[in-house]
Amino acid sequence: MPPHPEAQQLLAALGEAGMPPFEHMTVPQARAATNGFIDLQGPPEDIATEDRTIPGPAGSIPVRIYTPAGEGPAPVIVYFHGGGWVVGDVEICDRPVRQIANRSGAVVVSVDYRLAPEHVYPAAFDDCYAATAWVAAHAAELGGDPRLVATAGDSAGGNLAAAVALAARDRQGPDLVAQLLIYPVTDFDFTTDSYIENGEGYLLTKGSMQWFWAHYLGAQDLGKDPCACPARADDLAGLPPAFVATAEFDPLRDEGEAYADELRSAGVPVTAKRYAGMLHGFAWTLGATPSGAALIDDLVSAFRAALDGVR
Repeated sequence: MPPHPEAQQLLAALGEAGMPPFEHMTVPQARAATNGFIDLQGPPEDIATEDRTIPGPAGSIPVRIYTPAGEGPAPVIVYFHGGGWVVGDVEICDRPVRQIANRSGAVVVSVDYRLAPEHVYPAAFDDCYAATAWVAAHAAELGGDPRLVATAGDSAGGNLAAAVALAARDRQGPDLVAQLLIYPVTDFDFTTDSYIENGEGYLLTKGSMQWFWAHYLGAQDLGKDPCACPARADDLAGLPPAFVATAEFDPLRDEGEAYADELRSAGVPVTAKRYAGMLHGFAWTLGATPSGAALIDDLVSAFRAALDGVR
């Protein structure tokens, strides 16, 4: 089957607007182009927000805190935006994060981690792990429950959410109740069937992912570092329950689904769903591709199930 008609219309509109693949842009051009996705997300939901900074390994880390209505203490989600570790910020994911916070009843802390190529790996990971540890330690101050903290993110943010979950297990904290991964980057491998099938013509290209990885890693040899590539971890046992969303027409589809399978094999509870007809990045385009909106409810349902397992 072809992409969903809404996705086809989106691709046509982006083509008419003349948006080139990321690998054909400079970093400043790519960052400016990314802001255009905000207009594809529909109107923002009302929720209380606060912009502030928290301590990080290389200075202060900007965060945006979303506090839904209701009495606390609430569960807490630490959210990492997508953008290939190179583009994006808390603004690009503001509207979907508002939906997640309102529908889950969780306090969501969205992290504006350092970007490549100015700050290569492990800068983004270090910021995200430090932010998660800080949130867990200060959850009560935010109206949250320190026993009910999860990581979440889309694309490169899903990579960071999975990597932080691995590090939290291996560094004896903070304890996490879930990892909520939206079409995550999990491996450095451009030979999967989904890269072959979807590497051109479906918004995110193989060349774009190579461009993102090159900026993120710089001249470093990746090796088997699971904090860069969670799929390369020797052992996935003992990780928190996972929600893994993938998109049918996405180069990253197979690595996300393989990671879900590996988590299951290691005894980790997993809820995984492939969103038929959708493109990579559809969490950023729900105003233009409303057929993908079930993603938010599915993520929230999986999160609630994970909470029920520890309450």
